[in-house]
Amino acid sequence: MTSPALATRPDPAGSALLPRWAQERALPLTTVLAALTLLWYLAAIWLNADLAEQKLSRSAPTWTTAELIDTAWSLDRPVLPTPDQIWAEFADSVFNREVTSRRSLVYHATVTASASIIGFGLGIALGVLLAVGIVHQRTLDRSLLPWIIASQTVPILAIAPMIIVVLASLGMTGLLPKAVISMYLCFFPVTIGMVKGLRAPDPLELDLMATYSASPQQVFWKLRWPSSLSYLFASLKVAIAISLVGAIVGELPTGAQEGIGARLLSGSYYGQTVQIWAALLMASLLGLVLVAAVGGAERVTLSRMGGRR
Repeated sequence: MTSPALATRPDPAGSALLPRWAQERALPLTTVLAALTLLWYLAAIWLNADLAEQKLSRSAPTWTTAELIDTAWSLDRPVLPTPDQIWAEFADSVFNREVTSRRSLVYHATVTASASIIGFGLGIALGVLLAVGIVHQRTLDRSLLPWIIASQTVPILAIAPMIIVVLASLGMTGLLPKAVISMYLCFFPVTIGMVKGLRAPDPLELDLMATYSASPQQVFWKLRWPSSLSYLFASLKVAIAISLVGAIVGELPTGAQEGIGARLLSGSYYGQTVQIWAALLMASLLGLVLVAAVGGAERVTLSRMGGRR
């Protein structure tokens, strides 16, 4: 029979080999990353083989498999660049360029982030206002909510050029059209999340507020709003990510010269696949930073309100 002390004793051999955080987080992530990297290099050989053969044929009648692989991994304009080619382009565009230069990915990221954050703010304001109206007015619940859901069935690639053309006819150019497209995408999760959050209080809690003769404003600020914050932040993490997508999509129809979308567009024009992938890497990192910022705001807000994360 095993004693409780022995049953709860940690495994000294396992803990000595790797710390607990490494076993639970770092090791699985590293394993998946290594597997994806290996598959990427193999895919690069497969997709770039034709171009590599053509290049080798121009220089020599025969070649070895090793030469084919080396050429497939070092083409100037490959179909699929290798991770080290993408990182070299990314590092050159980030660390070797002035931040104010249009050849700097940091510069283009700040332009896209500006439009994304403005659209995110507008989306929060619109989504919260709609949710408050839907929760408190049955007429708005029946009339607005179906149209809000239907608005997201229109592909953003179809409606983005129309938004830009309409706003340009009104003299609105620059960041605002891209911010409006971001707002169009991100107000939906905010509205749905807030409607669910504002309706989250238990009927017994609402009855208790009624026995205290609480006004509608007191019910909202002291019961419904605190109950909705966890739903709001969950929806904000989705909203900030798709607002970034909206800002990038908004840069494509305009033929913009600035922004991550502009880098994607110029890369596709000139067949610079390495530039395209480097821009995608920057977009991914920017999305991670924005989502992490929302997560940090969530932890600070809920901790100050006594909540737990």
